[in-house]
Amino acid sequence: MEIKSMVLDNQNKVMQFYNHDEQFIHNFFDYRNESRSYPDRLKELSGRPFHRKELSSVIRSFMEPFGISQKASAHLDELSENGVVIIGGQQAGILTGPLYSVHKAITVILLAEQKRKELAVPVIPVFWVAGEDHDLNEINHVFTENSQGITKHKYPEKFILKLMASDATYSQKEMTAFIEDVFRQFGETEHTKPLMKEVLTAVEKEETFTGFFVRLMNGLFHEQGLLFIDSAYKPLREIEKSHFAQFVSESDELARLVVEKEAQFSGLGLGKPIEAEEDAAHLFYVHETGRVLLSKKDGWFINDSTGIRFTNEEMLRIAVEQPWLLSNNVVTRPVMQDLVFPVLAFVGGPGEIAYWALLKEAFQLFGIRMPIIVPRVSMTLVSKRAKQAMESISLTMEGVLAGKVFNVRERYIDSLQNERFERLLAETEMQLKGKYEELTEGSTAAMRQLLEKNLKFHEKQLDYLRKKAEEELLIQHQTALRKYSILENELLPDGSLQERIFTPYLFMNQYGPDLVQDLLRQQIKMDGTHQIIYL
Repeated sequence: MEIKSMVLDNQNKVMQFYNHDEQFIHNFFDYRNESRSYPDRLKELSGRPFHRKELSSVIRSFMEPFGISQKASAHLDELSENGVVIIGGQQAGILTGPLYSVHKAITVILLAEQKRKELAVPVIPVFWVAGEDHDLNEINHVFTENSQGITKHKYPEKFILKLMASDATYSQKEMTAFIEDVFRQFGETEHTKPLMKEVLTAVEKEETFTGFFVRLMNGLFHEQGLLFIDSAYKPLREIEKSHFAQFVSESDELARLVVEKEAQFSGLGLGKPIEAEEDAAHLFYVHETGRVLLSKKDGWFINDSTGIRFTNEEMLRIAVEQPWLLSNNVVTRPVMQDLVFPVLAFVGGPGEIAYWALLKEAFQLFGIRMPIIVPRVSMTLVSKRAKQAMESISLTMEGVLAGKVFNVRERYIDSLQNERFERLLAETEMQLKGKYEELTEGSTAAMRQLLEKNLKFHEKQLDYLRKKAEEELLIQHQTALRKYSILENELLPDGSLQERIFTPYLFMNQYGPDLVQDLLRQQIKMDGTHQIIYL
């Protein structure tokens, strides 16, 4: 592997503010993303109470079915005593979801290792799986690529209810057929059969989207002892119940603070990432019809579509006696995470950092400060064929990621045109029009109409010849043109960064099952630059 760093021209505005604007950081965050913040955060955590032993026990019970490595077990022991955590999370996508899920886990692990050395305290990597999320359309698909472009493969089974990913069970038969089809689209390599066998074993051992996701991720990061916890795991709710009660009691003030902060954020031209409303309860209720969002109206916690209505007292009783019936939303999840875990730093993507920026006062409302926020590592994996394609057409990686492939390809196609054929075709068309104009002189209206119709027929035939000539030209040069398709499809699919589209298994199928472990052995920078990994 070879690694190069580059600064992306299309970095979003929030990240530009976060990386360079001191006033923005002061207004929206409690800590700067720099080394000197860590001792201060460590000191803050030392003065806060955590149910460490219970938390460690809950994580151990969650992970046991997936396999706990010796290093993970040691991390759990440290967490039960005085360990602090670097944490990041993601939804439970099929085949781990897009590459950025793996990139996030890599960032969590590398940052934990770095801070363990610098601070001389146990710093533990944790991956928080958002299993309570119910939008299955966000996680039920995989993209593949070929010479024609990018194809979206959607898992076919339908889910009518708004089931959480941790409650949504898949048909093993359907999932097996789906995975086999995806691997066929990847193309056969020496790595295909063992990789697919490993994935299909996970399909057979699990039954929910979350279980499938965790089993694969745990396998990828087994050596590093990455800890996993599902946000929908019922025993975790027992630790969270007192915090749910706090969310219920402070729901009105929490909603007001977030609305005000989002208005301030929007005033900087950064939009409204949450679209917060003053009547939001910022909690879901797990109803028989699925996971439904609660609002506040006249002191009641309600959901109009289901007819749910709870008094404040009823909500407090649910929080304490049946906490598994409650679920966090985009506002309360970060706060809950920080109340439950001794979070030294949170690793997030650009979208997450945007909505975390609205929560400074929300954290303070519950007597805590927001952790240090660290942007996840952003990477593009460059296969050997993509590197060769770039070199053969003299394009740089900066040019590819800036979207210049299309224009370069069009110039190449223009250079291939058969100028003599085009000239003769144009001359034929002009002569044909001239002769038909002569024929129409002195003709009757009926004859002019017939001649006009006949001319259009011949013009269509000439257009047909022109298109056929273009097709033949492209066929003759398809090997050369394939290079442009490789760059567009593999490195900037559908105009997006590769990490937002493809599963890591696409590249593991080419490179081998050691891809993730090999990435972890590299000197990957966590300085906000984009990492280009030449495989």
